[in-house]
Amino acid sequence: MATKRVTFRLYPTQTQANKMHYWRKLHCALYNACVEHQKTSYKRFNKSVSYFDQQNCLPEFKEFWTDYKELGSHALQDTVKRVNLAFQRFFKLKSGYPKFKKSRRYKGWTYPCQSGWKALTNGKNGSLKISNLGTIKMRGQARDWGKPKTCTILFKQGKWYASITVDCIPSRYQTDVGAIGLDFGTHHAIADSNGNVVENPRFVKVAQGKINIRSLSDRNTELIFSQPSTQKISPLAQAKRGN
Repeated sequence: MATKRVTFRLYPTQTQANKMHYWRKLHCALYNACVEHQKTSYKRFNKSVSYFDQQNCLPEFKEFWTDYKELGSHALQDTVKRVNLAFQRFFKLKSGYPKFKKSRRYKGWTYPCQSGWKALTNGKNGSLKISNLGTIKMRGQARDWGKPKTCTILFKQGKWYASITVDCIPSRYQTDVGAIGLDFGTHHAIADSNGNVVENPRFVKVAQGKINIRSLSDRNTELIFSQPSTQKISPLAQAKRGN
């Protein structure tokens, strides 16, 4: 059994898209509120805030901010946990101090369990049902499909996506029929797994030998034409040149 992530493209209606954008802003505001809570508690009261402290504040938080009630408790808990993980990475010197995020750059939210959503698909296209939002059409195809575990809603480059993790049995294409292994080297050009060897033709070495022979021939020709003439001139010819 393996866990794989499959991404589907979502096609929400205009009403659903507007609501999803609003939910994304609410999750961003919750993230920033948790960062501010951690920062203020440490600076003013010298007290660190754990994930469970902030998680236990969510019921009271939703009573005051009623818009958060329809987002789902598990999704809100995951957003709070993102802040806790960000501070853990900071204390381990793996990243910088967590900063406030802008709503337009906040990518989305996650359902960490099977509560609040349901994938109505067998791995190819289908739809995604989200509580308090409705059914959204989606397109995509998974190589392997199994039992859905988590779902992350993302907004990237003006498009909505659903990234779903599934527990499945991975399928592999059979590649051992008629297949061989090849080893490319310098001493031998090719050596396969069956013991066959193709010798290196050494094109450069052969060509260099021909170039050396041609260069030597051209050099000898130049020496012959560059030597001064030793032919004797008769006195009569010299007299004619003098006249």
